[in-house]
Amino acid sequence: MKRIAIQGYQGAFHQEAAENYFGKNIELVECETFNILIESIKNGQANFGVMAVENSLVGCILPNFMLLRESRLNVIGEVYLKITQNLMALPSQSINDLNQVQSHGMAIAQCKPFFKSYPNIQLVESVDTALSAKHIAQKQLAGIGAIGSSLAASLYGLEVLASSIESNKMNFTRFLVIGPVNNQITNNGIIKATIAFTAKHSPGGLASLLTSLANEGINLTMLHSLPMVGSVWEYIFHADLCYQSMEHARSSMIWLSKQVSQLWVMGVYPTNFHFNNHDITLN
Repeated sequence: MKRIAIQGYQGAFHQEAAENYFGKNIELVECETFNILIESIKNGQANFGVMAVENSLVGCILPNFMLLRESRLNVIGEVYLKITQNLMALPSQSINDLNQVQSHGMAIAQCKPFFKSYPNIQLVESVDTALSAKHIAQKQLAGIGAIGSSLAASLYGLEVLASSIESNKMNFTRFLVIGPVNNQITNNGIIKATIAFTAKHSPGGLASLLTSLANEGINLTMLHSLPMVGSVWEYIFHADLCYQSMEHARSSMIWLSKQVSQLWVMGVYPTNFHFNNHDITLN
């Protein structure tokens, strides 16, 4: 049975993402932080890990890209999970009985408009959505609710007081699947590369690089910068590039390595994610 490290606890959205990728016959390695998740793979406690890196409503979790780059682990796949946030509490309570709601900061950010109608409810950040639900159940905390998955409500015997309370129903989180070895790609579908690079210091250097990628028919689906530690006003760019074949990806990586000052290829893996007329399809 594969041991899969997740950030969070049983009932977290990370568990759903892990089961979507690996199936339900897995052993979860619960990790309180993303740093612990990385270390659990490096020390062999887990075979693989599933790590959230961006959300369609609140954006990228940029520190996680830095963690991945510095870990030297490999991205072997990705999961896009539709996130439905639910307000839950001990049974036989109503929303008006609550004076506090706990959850992970990202979950709270996704649901803040819902709570404008309940100014008496204090929103309190916690380390994990599922852990908030677990604490309420274990300590029988009346008057306190949690935001999380329906799986968490079911696991911990809580009642869903309001479902789908996220501000935008097109709420997706992207998770990267990571492991100690490179992915062996056997199919020839759309390939995604997750990379990081430092651009050469010349006027228009980054713009020229991006134009060249576009001219080669390479789809740039993500680009973010992080400060380079130890260097003032220098940046490391993190990017996702999509290719039509593995051969196209290989030749591009060789070309890129000659165009940039430094290149980190964190993973090359199959993807089945497409945007079609603002609708999301997962094949």
